Amino acid sequence: MGFWDVTLNLLNGLKQTFLIFALTLVLALPLGLVISLGSMSKLKPISAITKIFVWIIRGVPLMLQIIIVFYVPGFFGLPMMDRFVAVIVAFVINYACYFSEIYRGGIESISKGQYEAGQVLGMTKTQVFFKVILLQVIKRILAPMSNEIITLVKDTALARVIMIPELIQAAEVYGGYGLMWPLFYTAVFYLAIVGILTLLFGFFEKKLSYFKA
Repeated sequence: MGFWDVTLNLLNGLKQTFLIFALTLVLALPLGLVISLGSMSKLKPISAITKIFVWIIRGVPLMLQIIIVFYVPGFFGLPMMDRFVAVIVAFVINYACYFSEIYRGGIESISKGQYEAGQVLGMTKTQVFFKVILLQVIKRILAPMSNEIITLVKDTALARVIMIPELIQAAEVYGGYGLMWPLFYTAVFYLAIVGILTLLFGFFEKKLSYFKA
């Protein structure tokens, strides 16, 4: 097994890793906002149910959630999901719950006085939110959100538990040939992705640096 052959195979696994990462991010970010609004709802039943759901999802390992989503429907005679779909469903629900807590913390950190000041100036609630509050919330949640997103990159490796051919799974194939170095070689790919994301989030933090948290 030559170096370039291994590299090409790992790049194929990287495509699957990136697809899991991208779909999870695109779907979990808005869902997390919806869940956070539910947990902050003034209707106590909605708030309580949402908080219990978030507590359960955050308390159960993601690997176990993937197994549950993929295998449990079959125990009840229901059709099992496609493996890739099951992974996406588990990842989206899991990360949406984590994102929801970050959103909630950011929104609740803004003092009520800022809402009131905007209304005194004749702004509508919508204008206050988008022109005064939103960018401050983004500034405050950027650091914790970046940590979760970087963690997501590495968590994609858990997809191999139901045989999704992501990056680690692609490297583990070579174990049957007595080769261990491809597994360690995957670290280069993860470090590259994390490095790019770190630079990207650093750029956004500088852009929002005129806000004093």
